[in-house]
This record gives sequence, C-alpha cells and structure tokens, in this order.
Amino acid sequence: MLAPGGALVHLSDVKTEPRSVDGLPHPAVPYEAIANLVRDYLGPARRAGRGVLTQCTPGDEATMFSMSFSAPHLFGPRRADFEADLRRLLREASAPGRFSERVPSTEVFVWSAGTGPG
Repeated sequence: MLAPGGALVHLSDVKTEPRSVDGLPHPAVPYEAIANLVRDYLGPARRAGRGVLTQCTPGDEATMFSMSFSAPHLFGPRRADFEADLRRLLREASAPGRFSERVPSTEVFVWSAGTGPG
C-alpha cells in the first residue's frame, strides 16, 4: 500500500523486557498501589474522557490527574480526599518523594516500498 519511494516507520516500546529498578537510587513508583487507590475511589471500570472503558486497560500510568481515566473532575467532591490519600501512599513508598523508573527500550521497524521490513 506504500507509494513508490514511500516508507512506513513503526516505533514502539518493548513490552516484554524486564524493567526492574535494581541498581537505581530510589524505589520504584508504586503503580499497583496507585491503581488500587484509583479503583477504590472510582470503581473498577476505567474512565475514558466522559465515558468508561468497559473492557478496562492495564494501568502503567504515573501522573494520575493528567490521565483521562483519573482526571480531577471524576473524583467530584472526593478529589481532595483522593489527593491526600495519594500523597500519603507516595510518602509511605518513598519518604523523600523520589522514585526511579527504568524506561523500556524502543523497537523501530522501517518498511520501504518493495523491500519489506528492515
């Protein structure tokens, strides 16, 4: 489907590689505990904008209020309570408030018209 001389580049992170924080200076972001806290406040169905994601999705996101599934307006009058509980959870995981994270490697696939993946 590529025009002559055209190319397609596909970039993605490697989903299968281990991403331990071993050897890094701070503890890992407590993603599972954060996801549980969001579920405690908002229920098991992940939000998507103004709707919900009925099939749900895995939670690897860190900045809670910037994500559509946990945007500030979804907490309504419980927003301050959620924020206080989130801050407490993060302090318990790392008193100085610093976390380490190992980002995944990136895969790059390039297809040129007539040459296939390379």
